[in-house]
Amino acid sequence: MTDNTRNDKKDSRDNQVLDLIDGANGVISEVAREVKAQRAIAADPKRSLEERIEAYEDIFDSEVGDTTFVRARNIEREVGLRQIYLKFEGSNPTGTQKDRIAFTQAMDAVRRGFEAITVATCGNYGVSVALAASFAGLQCIIFIPNTYHTSRIDEMVELGAKIKHVPSDYEGAVDASIAYARKHEIYDANPGGDNTQTQLRAYGSIAYEIYDELRDAPVVLCAPVSNGTTLAGIYRGFLSLYRRGRTSRMPRIVAGSSFGKNPIIQAYLKNLPTCEDLPPEQIRETKINEPLINWRSIDGDHVLNAIRETGGWATNASDKNMIAFSRLIREKEGLHVLPASTAGLIAMLEKHKKEPLSNDRYAVILTGRKS
Repeated sequence: MTDNTRNDKKDSRDNQVLDLIDGANGVISEVAREVKAQRAIAADPKRSLEERIEAYEDIFDSEVGDTTFVRARNIEREVGLRQIYLKFEGSNPTGTQKDRIAFTQAMDAVRRGFEAITVATCGNYGVSVALAASFAGLQCIIFIPNTYHTSRIDEMVELGAKIKHVPSDYEGAVDASIAYARKHEIYDANPGGDNTQTQLRAYGSIAYEIYDELRDAPVVLCAPVSNGTTLAGIYRGFLSLYRRGRTSRMPRIVAGSSFGKNPIIQAYLKNLPTCEDLPPEQIRETKINEPLINWRSIDGDHVLNAIRETGGWATNASDKNMIAFSRLIREKEGLHVLPASTAGLIAMLEKHKKEPLSNDRYAVILTGRKS
């Protein structure tokens, strides 16, 4: 093999990595065309509240959720574990599970008479809220840390959102957004606020959809964690199903996040009673780990409790491993997933290497770009 050939192959691999980290992506324009009539009603303040809510529910029910759920037979052979199912949230309109809480809260805002909604974001959630707000006729104010340079800002602006850059980290942007919501009496869509229970219920729909496919709970449910809201909501959903006798068991909750940069993982590994804030100055984001890192996990204690109550576990994932597994999933299963979203799968398989897991059904939450 010549040096030029080697360099060409290296360039190709590097470009693949850049493609993988270039944010989630969905089918926003297609969705907008499909629901044009309902959107015109939902976003019209001259319409009655009943008309607007009915139109918005129609959009929500037809476009958000019921995401791809497939058995990863090729990956099973690769890792030596049977019945791994992938719940691909990339088939939501903006390419992530964030659409579930964004649309739920936008509808809640309309129902409660709000005219505007605000949130802090590092990228994906901002696009979800901007889209949901545009369909609901709500003004959208998004706070973004100066240190983040997400490629999705243009999408937020195109959807009509007003961007406010904050000279701080993500946690500071959340504080600024919350303060803005209180001052201007607009809807606060940030995690950890008054609408936390609404967010958890929305993410519980992921558990219901997995149950609909498997007719029971998987033995393990694994997912990446940052603030912890998604995984906490999924746990709540399965707990509801179990208490109502719909499932025979609770899944073991497994969490993965960036190496040494998430309070949930650190609290579990150190056997702390609750999540503790990490030193902000020690947090260093990369293009790979950016969706995962937090020095404060706002809903972290909910997840820590879920892990312990179900006999689950949590561990770190390196950038290198997340890139490798995102490439593996694309090559073996044809899903273009964000590297950060593989952290939960990595946590599960690291355990399997040390203590072989039984042949049962395992569910993995992933997000990414709909191809």
